[in-house]
Amino acid sequence: MPFTVRISPTDITCKVNKGRQSPLGYVGVVNRSQRDIDGRKDIASALAAEHRFFLGHPSYRHIADRMGTPYLQRVLNQQLTNHIREALPNLRNRLQAQLLSLEKEVEEYKNFKADDPGSKTGALLRMIRSFETEFIGIIDGYAADVDTQCLSGGAEIGRIFHERFPYEMLKIQFDEKTLRKEIGIAIQNIHGVRPGLFTPDKAFDATVRKLIEKLRPPSMKCVDLVVGKLTDVVQLCGERMTRFPRLREEVIRLINMRIRELEVVTREQIQTLINFQLAYTNTNHEDFIGFRNAEKKASDGSRGKLGNQVICKGWLILVNPNVFRGGSRYFWFVLTADTLRWYKDDEEREVKYVLQLDGLKHRSGDTGFFSKRPTFILFHPDPKTNVYKDYKTLDLSADSQEAVEAWKAALLRAGVYPERPVKKDDDVSDSDVIEANDPKLERQVEVIRNLVDSYMKIVNKAQCDMVPKVIMYELINQIKSYLNADLTSALYEQDTNMLLQESDTERQHREELIRMHASLKEAMDIIRDVISNTQSAPLPPPVNDDWLEPDTPVSSGGNTRRPQPSGNFLTPGIHPQAPQRPITPPPIPGSMGSSTLSRPMPSRPAPNLPIRCRQPSPAPNLLAPSGIAQ
Repeated sequence: MPFTVRISPTDITCKVNKGRQSPLGYVGVVNRSQRDIDGRKDIASALAAEHRFFLGHPSYRHIADRMGTPYLQRVLNQQLTNHIREALPNLRNRLQAQLLSLEKEVEEYKNFKADDPGSKTGALLRMIRSFETEFIGIIDGYAADVDTQCLSGGAEIGRIFHERFPYEMLKIQFDEKTLRKEIGIAIQNIHGVRPGLFTPDKAFDATVRKLIEKLRPPSMKCVDLVVGKLTDVVQLCGERMTRFPRLREEVIRLINMRIRELEVVTREQIQTLINFQLAYTNTNHEDFIGFRNAEKKASDGSRGKLGNQVICKGWLILVNPNVFRGGSRYFWFVLTADTLRWYKDDEEREVKYVLQLDGLKHRSGDTGFFSKRPTFILFHPDPKTNVYKDYKTLDLSADSQEAVEAWKAALLRAGVYPERPVKKDDDVSDSDVIEANDPKLERQVEVIRNLVDSYMKIVNKAQCDMVPKVIMYELINQIKSYLNADLTSALYEQDTNMLLQESDTERQHREELIRMHASLKEAMDIIRDVISNTQSAPLPPPVNDDWLEPDTPVSSGGNTRRPQPSGNFLTPGIHPQAPQRPITPPPIPGSMGSSTLSRPMPSRPAPNLPIRCRQPSPAPNLLAPSGIAQ
């Protein structure tokens, strides 16, 4: 920064001669005196007087072309130009990045003209195509820009098909004792007064039909879950239309209305699918055990082995039954076909426990007084068997009910089935006692029970396979077709001018964005002009003043060296790495006394010439030294 000190010309000469050097040199200027102010001297007269002073003064006349306010102005302008050129590349890169980020959005805004019907038509078509592309991408999966933070709508629907729906199917509750009782009553009613010689197949048909009817609620619940996810996807895709709020509301309304219409059709098709199962009992199915193998007890709860495949993993809370012994803690759980392991963290290095799943079941747990999180419990049907260390149960908790349902579905795949409700012994009727005393009837009930179990496995497998297919065909694919063909025509039946009215917020945003884009382009043009039309001048290297003698006082009889002033006239930190050129003192002429000699002024680009010091005449105060701005 420039700095000034009010000193006399002789002091200036001495300090310059003694090497009080600013790295960029000195530029002397003449201050306006009080006399000039009182006399109202104008700037032109002041500059002319300043120029005459430097030309007429014996100490400055040889460097008068590098003194004065005009020269200082040129030097400072050059230094400012150098600084700007050094800073322009980084500034240009930042502006270029901002310009590229705005280019696509601004191009869309520029093509839209509120008064042009063709522009409105194009904007409406682009909005619908963008909505359709986004919707199909979420449902069918993305090829690019995959989200790694949360599941998309299509992934959530896939989990409903393959995890939640089978779990809901298995949750169909029926009491084993009640089922056997109903089978026995059906057998007795079919025989009537005659003693039965063979097991009647009509009892099998009646029991199977009653169990098939119980498949309707979980199938309808699957439709409800998928419809809810589709509605969420429609809302998410509609966020891209916030620029036109009325268009967004109308698009969402039309699509949701179409979803409700297709939901009715889908429910009817699933009802028809169940009616197909009720219409004909195919006892010749290849997976049906038949009457010849009915004596073998069907393995209830058997599961296909998945090997060491990981079924599910995630954070769960291990609930300590004794709250006063450490409470509950988070662990990282990994579920496979045979075991449930939990680790200290998700790096899976330090295993805390390995729980074998053979024979275990699960049920919903009570959250208790100390926790509001949903809980599920693993237990063994044998009350004498410990599950985890000395505990009869393993209580696990998750942060949400959806997480608990997902873990229950995963446990179902691993063969850990939900608990069946058991009736109390007090409910045993007299007919149960009669059945227990008839071994022939008991044998027939066992045969029918095994046949029912075998056939219901076939029906459940078919239902789990067909319900997702019906939902995909009648609901999801039909919505895609509606977006592609019918949505645009439905919108054109309404007032497009009203639909394409921008909100005040969006209009301000559009205008601000276009203004910013224009400003960025103008700034880029200015930067290009500055870079191409300006030149940088190299800074002079700093001066080496090591050859100067230190300031030491001498006797009063001789000449005295003026002590070094406390003010620092050097600008530190300028060109620290620039090479330094030593300046040696010039030879001293013999005809001059030591008191009248002065060292050359170490300034760039002043020549190294000996200067004779004379007692100067009174002159205006000189502003010196004046450092050049970095």
